Amino acid sequence: MHISGAEIVIECLKEQGVDTVFGFPGGAILNVYDALYKHSDEIRHILTSHEQGAAHAADGYARATGKVGVCFATSGPGATNLVTGIATAYMDSIPVVAITCNVAAPLLGKDSFQEIDIAGITMPITKHNYIVKNAADLAETIRGAFRIAQTGRPGPVLIDIPKDITAEKTEYKPVKIEPVVADVSSISERDVNTAVSMISKAKRPYIFVGGGAVLSGASDELMEFVNKVDAPVTDTLMGKGAFPGTDKRYTGMLGMHGTKTSNFGVSECDLLIVIGARFSDRVTGNTKRFAKHAKILQFDVDEAEMNKNVIITEGIAGDIKEVLKRVNEKLEQQSHLEWMGQILEYKEKYPLRYHMDVLAGPFVVEEIYRQTNGDALIVTEVGQHQMWAAQFYRYTKPRTFLTSGGLGTMGYGLGAALGAKTGCPEKLVVNIAGDGCFRMNMNEIATAVRHQIPVIQVVINNHVLGMVRQWQNLFYEKRYSATILDDAVDFVKLAEAMGAVGIRATTREEFRDAFASALKLNKPVVIDCQIDSDEKVWPMVAPGAAISEVFDESDMEKKSRRNKDE
Repeated sequence: MHISGAEIVIECLKEQGVDTVFGFPGGAILNVYDALYKHSDEIRHILTSHEQGAAHAADGYARATGKVGVCFATSGPGATNLVTGIATAYMDSIPVVAITCNVAAPLLGKDSFQEIDIAGITMPITKHNYIVKNAADLAETIRGAFRIAQTGRPGPVLIDIPKDITAEKTEYKPVKIEPVVADVSSISERDVNTAVSMISKAKRPYIFVGGGAVLSGASDELMEFVNKVDAPVTDTLMGKGAFPGTDKRYTGMLGMHGTKTSNFGVSECDLLIVIGARFSDRVTGNTKRFAKHAKILQFDVDEAEMNKNVIITEGIAGDIKEVLKRVNEKLEQQSHLEWMGQILEYKEKYPLRYHMDVLAGPFVVEEIYRQTNGDALIVTEVGQHQMWAAQFYRYTKPRTFLTSGGLGTMGYGLGAALGAKTGCPEKLVVNIAGDGCFRMNMNEIATAVRHQIPVIQVVINNHVLGMVRQWQNLFYEKRYSATILDDAVDFVKLAEAMGAVGIRATTREEFRDAFASALKLNKPVVIDCQIDSDEKVWPMVAPGAAISEVFDESDMEKKSRRNKDE
């Protein structure tokens, strides 16, 4: 069939099974939007308030569904507004295809109106990107982009199409897209045997789970592996839900705001088995002192992550699901009663604590957990509320905790929540934000109302930039430079002005009632939770310290008393 480049874009999206696109139109991409109009019964378009919201929505859609998220933007500022969202997806290995349109090919490189080299700008934050200068190349380029986004270590791909190419007509032949199959050629029998031998010899093994276990869909294999190894389990932000947070072997998150149990346990283990995690600095603390008594065995799809931040003993490069399958086949049942007993004692001795007499961030998260029976899809922004959501909500399934881990993008959550709810309409979706983050992309509440996407937006409002203030309090002698948000913004009125429901909560009882009401409404709801400005995330590891030096509020109080006695 002889059709335009714009029509080829839409036909190729249909080939890939795309049912939703997030975006914002403009002059350069008009031909694509015109073609989309004719297929609006097959592909839903969500018009966001800002292109950054579209990129985050595509990301949230991908994380929640496991499919590729798609976003559109026009040339110039439309394209550059996608950049933060593309970088967020890149850092967390999320499959997104961003399609931008540029000025006509003869105008490229001439500083034309709304021209920008978006391919050059995004080169460091995409797995691959394209500029398509011939309509005949367009279909195969789009197919290649989807293939690259999903294979190996997933990630975002950008396709930039000059406007004249979207108008040019060429021959198009539809093809049947085959499902992406994991490449297992890198997994060697020798490496599997080495891993099994190391595990069999360990007396104090610890299993550390990252986002790779979620992305590969390896939860069942991971559960079998944990039971066979008979070891405690810790995770990263990105790994939440791969292993159930309700299991007795689960010890909470590792790292800067990880539990004392996990930080002490990893520091004392003799074998650390790392499954789809990349040793972020927020996890390792001082790398020279990280797991210094342990051999390290790493399973990861990306061999470049091995020996990058932490020197490992052995590793297996390959898809996590397949690696675990092969190790499970050869691994005999292990038993570590004494070691597990020690870790369970730590769990009993070092539970997470918070101030129970006031409305506090951890209470808000625990109440959300109670009222949703742990069955919600939780999205967060970045900061204290993000850590509380990681600590106090127990995730039992993968793809139920969506957050910006690698880039730490304030303003991520609301767009991602809209994408997640669009992809999983049957799920209850809650975005937990701080007031600083909510301000960044709160305009997407209008998107939720426009498209009738019933997300619940919980704002943990402490009138400060909470995590930065916590650092200023602990490490900068309480010099609160530019972190106090003492203006008169009323989030309840703001929600109502955008057409959503706004509710304010200042006590624990008020929040219980507010959230219960939100669950019944099936509308976009904003709950403004007023908490104390100096509520902190505990435990914590100071920058540059070893994770074994983790401390909490009680440790600070003991130190203060000792100093006074001296």
